[in-house]
Amino acid sequence: MRQGMPELPEVETTVAGLRQVLDGAQLTMVEPRRADLRFPFPPDLRQRLTGARVTGLSRRAKYGLIETDRGDTMIFHLGMSGRWRIDPSEIGKHDHLLVETASHRLALNDPRRFGFVHLVESGAINAYPPFVALGPEPLGEDLTAAFLADALAGRGAPIKAMLLDQRIVAGLGNIYVCEALNIAGISPTRAAGRISRARLARLVDAIRAVLIAAIAAGGSTLRDYARPDGELGYFAKDWRVYGREGLVCPCGGIVRRRVDSGRSTFYCPACQS
Repeated sequence: MRQGMPELPEVETTVAGLRQVLDGAQLTMVEPRRADLRFPFPPDLRQRLTGARVTGLSRRAKYGLIETDRGDTMIFHLGMSGRWRIDPSEIGKHDHLLVETASHRLALNDPRRFGFVHLVESGAINAYPPFVALGPEPLGEDLTAAFLADALAGRGAPIKAMLLDQRIVAGLGNIYVCEALNIAGISPTRAAGRISRARLARLVDAIRAVLIAAIAAGGSTLRDYARPDGELGYFAKDWRVYGREGLVCPCGGIVRRRVDSGRSTFYCPACQS
C-alpha cells in the first residue's frame, strides 16, 4: 500500500505545535541548509525573515502559513515526508531549514524533499497561485450540502475523485475521504452528480466528524510523519476502513481495497452504496 502524505489534520496539528513556540516570537535566525526542496528556497528568505516577529500561524488546505510583522508570510508544504522538529537534540542531514528564536530552535525535516517553502506578501496571500482555485475549507461554514450539490451537478466522475479535487473542497486527502465516505455510507465509485442532497448532507457531517476526530488525535501516523514535539499521531487506531483490507467494517461487512489512479481506495460494499 502506498504511503500517504501529511493531510489536513496533520498540517493543522503541525501548525498548532508551531504556534506554541513561534506565535509572538522574533526570528533571530533563518537559515536554509540547501538550495532547494521540491522548489528552490526563496533567495531572500534569510534577509526578509531574520529579525521579523511572528504575528500569526494558520492553515489553508494542506499548507501552513507563518505571518510576520514585516508584511511577509512564509508558506510551507510538508510534501510526502516533511515535518517540523522543535528543539532537536542535534541537526540531521534531512533538516533543510533552521529557524531560531530567543527560546527555541526549529528544523524543517524532509527526507524525500517533496515539500517546499515560499514567501509571499501577506496582503496578496489570496493571489498565491495554489490558493486561487481552492474550494472551501471542509471545517468552514462554506462547505454545505447545497454547495456540493451545485459543484457536483452533472458530474459523472466518482465521488471519491471529486472530493480529492482541491477545486471542490480544499485540503481533503485519501485517508480522510475513504473514512468520510464510509461514515456517510456512500460508495467511492458512485457518480458524484447522482448523489441526493440528503446524502450529501450526511457526507458533509461525516467529513467534519472525521477531520475533527483526527485533529484531536494528533493526526494519523504514516511512515514519516510526526508532530513537531516528536510525538506520533494516533488516529490510525480509529480507522474504520483505511488500511483495513479483509478486516471487519463497523457495520459487520468486510473491507475491500481497489486501486484508482495509483491510490488505494478502502471501502465496505455492505454499507456503502
